[in-house]
Amino acid sequence: MTIQRHDFTNGPFVLEELGSSPRFSLRVKQENRAALAQALGLELPDRVSHKSGGGGTEVLCIGPDEWLILVPEAGRQALIAAGAETYARVPHSLVEISDREITLRLSGPQALTALTAACPRDLDALPAGRAVRTLFDSATVILWRDGPDSFRMDVWRSFLPHVRAILAKVSAELKTGL
Repeated sequence: MTIQRHDFTNGPFVLEELGSSPRFSLRVKQENRAALAQALGLELPDRVSHKSGGGGTEVLCIGPDEWLILVPEAGRQALIAAGAETYARVPHSLVEISDREITLRLSGPQALTALTAACPRDLDALPAGRAVRTLFDSATVILWRDGPDSFRMDVWRSFLPHVRAILAKVSAELKTGL
């Protein structure tokens, strides 16, 4: 995984761009969730913002019938094959979206403050180990809370320059004590 640090990392928080990993959007009706989970070999959480996983795989429930699945590169083809093999028995939509998003990691004592500058959610109430779909200014993002001062933000490529610009301004403001 390639990580790029940005020039304002010596500030109040660290911003890193994480390397790409296979990710999929999954949609399936609730009545088919258990059968599909078994066929894919995954646990599909049944509550929004809850996640499951292991072995480098993460499954996030982002809607009543919608999940985001991140797998290690070695698991990409197995997931695609399992989805295709079970489609006739369990209708669903499994779409690879790996090229659509970039993942940023924000960490450090003021990472939460930096995120709250442009996010309307009460992020302090988001427990570690959970994730939500939300807005960051005008960009729809998936925000993962990995620890008290550690977050990941999945941002559509087209919004990445806008999100980086906001975070650079927030960093400058926090450095001056604003």
